[in-house]
Amino acid sequence: MDIPMRSIIKDTEYDFLSKGRQALIGSGIVCVIALLSLVFLGLNLGLDFTGGTLIEVSYPEAVELAEVREALAEAGYGDAVAQHFGTSSDVLIRVAPREGLNSAAISSDILRVLEAQQSGVEMRRVEFVGPQVGDELVEDGGLAMLYALIGIMLYVTLRFEWRLALGTIVATIHDVIITLGIFSLFRVEFDLTVLAAVLAVIGYSVNDSVVVLDRIRENFRRIRRGNALKIMNVSINQTLSRTLMTSLTTLLAVIVLFLLGGPAIRNFSLALIIGVLVGTYSSVYIASATALELGVSREDLLPKAKEEVDERP
Repeated sequence: MDIPMRSIIKDTEYDFLSKGRQALIGSGIVCVIALLSLVFLGLNLGLDFTGGTLIEVSYPEAVELAEVREALAEAGYGDAVAQHFGTSSDVLIRVAPREGLNSAAISSDILRVLEAQQSGVEMRRVEFVGPQVGDELVEDGGLAMLYALIGIMLYVTLRFEWRLALGTIVATIHDVIITLGIFSLFRVEFDLTVLAAVLAVIGYSVNDSVVVLDRIRENFRRIRRGNALKIMNVSINQTLSRTLMTSLTTLLAVIVLFLLGGPAIRNFSLALIIGVLVGTYSSVYIASATALELGVSREDLLPKAKEEVDERP
């Protein structure tokens, strides 16, 4: 049965993919910049990856982290990370390795600095994360990201026709590269929480792309009139409200975490904000536009007719 194209569009009729090629070119340029930054600048790895000294101290009463950071910066530990641990009177301090100083010397110096600021500070524990452990975390984290991408590639390859599958894969890689590139370009610290956020971004990006491409595949089989460009635009418009509502509700939660969650999860929240924004864009302009540029058509997505075999003698 022929389904009029206009009757399928309920709310919006935006012509997204008329600028699909320009979007692909622009995204390609941004990805090249991100890759160059990753190659030449690298990521600003946190103590989780580089190693360092972890110091837990306890104050007799609640203390403001801004005061702790100020005292550490004045003593030459401007790169130290301070955060509350459990209660507002317990503080966890992470310090990068210092040439010529072991963890005992660093912890003693920091305790002296904090006691000069406020008496009654007590050292609870000191731990040293060696560079070998940091190297292992870098390797394991990279493998986790690689395995996630490989698993997604296998999933979409089995689920979709190869042009749609390749569009999803390109969109996912695009989101990861841009997220990592922003962290590299602006020298934002990359630690284990950010790695977890990047893995979440991969899942979010694939989920959003699969919803759009699933509707594209369905409409190629349902709509008898219109070329590939029109049918794909119809599909994107049909899923637009779902895409925007999912993105906005996710962004609201993540922005609250970014503003109120404190330094411990700020970079984690930032990575998710970037990933959600880029993932929403890529599900429309990268995944769909890539499939369109590869020449996807109705004939590619129609079920294959079974050949009838004459079994008469």
